[in-house]
This record gives sequence, structure tokens and C-alpha cells, in this order.
Amino acid sequence: MEPEKDFDRWNTRKKKIHNAPFRSYVHEREVWWCALGLNIGFEQDGKNYLFERPVLVLRKFSADVVLAVPLTSRERKGLYYLTVPYDGQKASLILSQLRLISTKRLLRRMYRMSGTHFKEAQDAICAMITKRPPRKRGPQGPQGHL
Repeated sequence: MEPEKDFDRWNTRKKKIHNAPFRSYVHEREVWWCALGLNIGFEQDGKNYLFERPVLVLRKFSADVVLAVPLTSRERKGLYYLTVPYDGQKASLILSQLRLISTKRLLRRMYRMSGTHFKEAQDAICAMITKRPPRKRGPQGPQGHL
């Protein structure tokens, strides 16, 4: 059984984030601590009292909105993960958790990813989006609705 999530504490924090202006500049390739919050089901949550997790900024749409992908300190393998170096260790981008976020969620800049690793991240995300798992075939042909 999953532990109970403290949505009320996150909601209080979220209101403060919403009302505070974002006074920094953000650029693609940067990794930031981000207030991802408490989310539903298997959506990636932030950690600790700030509900934060590192994210890689993939695309800056405006001063207010970016496309980001969260990181985990655990090295993971598979179509939905990409291992990247971080601070002499390895971390993994959680590609399946790609999301649009307000820059107000960005708390503090950590570092700028190398161009080579950023290109690998872009390629991995494109592959994740365009590759489909094999469809199961039954006696009547493909199953499913897509």
C-alpha cells in the first residue's frame, strides 16, 4: 500500500509558487531544481519539503513556460530512460515524464548540460515518442484501438 500523500501541504506550497514572480533567466540545456509537487498515480513527484526534483529544460517557449524532463539519481535502462553523467556519477532522465511547466516552478539552476548529452536527450525523446511497442496479434489480426 502506498503511503498517504500530503496534498494539503503541497497545495499551500503551490499557492506560494503561483503568487511569486520568476526573476531568473532560463535557457535550454540547463538543469534546474524544480517544484514538481505531489502528483497523481505514477506521475513523478518532487521530493522533500519543497517538493523538488531536478529537471532538464528541453525547450523554452517563453519567459513563462518551458518543456522539461525530470531526472532521477538512480541509473535506469530502457526506452523511457536515458543515462547521463552528473557530478561524477550517473543519473537518468525519465523521458516518459516529459511535461510543460511554468518557470515559476524553477527554484535554482544546477548546471548546463553538455551539447553532446543534450543532443542525446533530444534524440532519445524523439525515439520514445515515435517508437511504438509491438502490437499483439490474435487470430483476428491486431488488437487494440490505435
